[in-house]
Amino acid sequence: MSSIEPPSDCALCPRLVEFRSANRQAFPAFHNGPVRAFGPLDSRLLIVGLAPGLKGANQTGRPFTGDYAGDLLYQTLGKFGFAEGTYGRTADDGLVLKDCRITNAVRCVPPENKPIGSEGQNCRPFLATEIEQMDRLQVILCLGGLSHAAVLTTLSARKVLYPFGHGRLHRFDRVTIADSYHCSRYNTNTGRLTVGMFEEVFGAIRQLLITVPKQS
Repeated sequence: MSSIEPPSDCALCPRLVEFRSANRQAFPAFHNGPVRAFGPLDSRLLIVGLAPGLKGANQTGRPFTGDYAGDLLYQTLGKFGFAEGTYGRTADDGLVLKDCRITNAVRCVPPENKPIGSEGQNCRPFLATEIEQMDRLQVILCLGGLSHAAVLTTLSARKVLYPFGHGRLHRFDRVTIADSYHCSRYNTNTGRLTVGMFEEVFGAIRQLLITVPKQS
């Protein structure tokens, strides 16, 4: 069985290794390595992004921490009872996730925030093992269309049968996939995603976790 996390010196993707090395020269105080998932493995909710941001998770070493996307995500998680404490944009801010885990389909920061197909393929076993080992998992929230596609591929599901759409819910035997536009500054600045739209998705997830019996 594959590990849930890649090693700190993971060499599976030459392009990402080269970029990581360049970032260590440019930003020596940054994490500059594979970003581990955040939150308990026995959670019922798994949130999946595409990849760490250069000056977000790649800087802090924690998913969605250090940039605007994290500001909106963690604020919303707190409002809906999935986080406890104060988000401080650092990995040591003391924030604790409750019944929620956050990960990325690709664990290392890619150039221009765009992983290529082989990098998604190389990292897929880590996500697959993570999903397999989350025994209580009921909902996977995909942040953005590329995350949605990565999760479907990981689940061996036909993408044409489960098209991405903000607020959509796709039911599988074991889990429900929930879709949301990515909580990036670009999406909120352009009005593609509003705080209200994002909160509606989490409201639907909360309702799912109320109505779906807990797995033993």
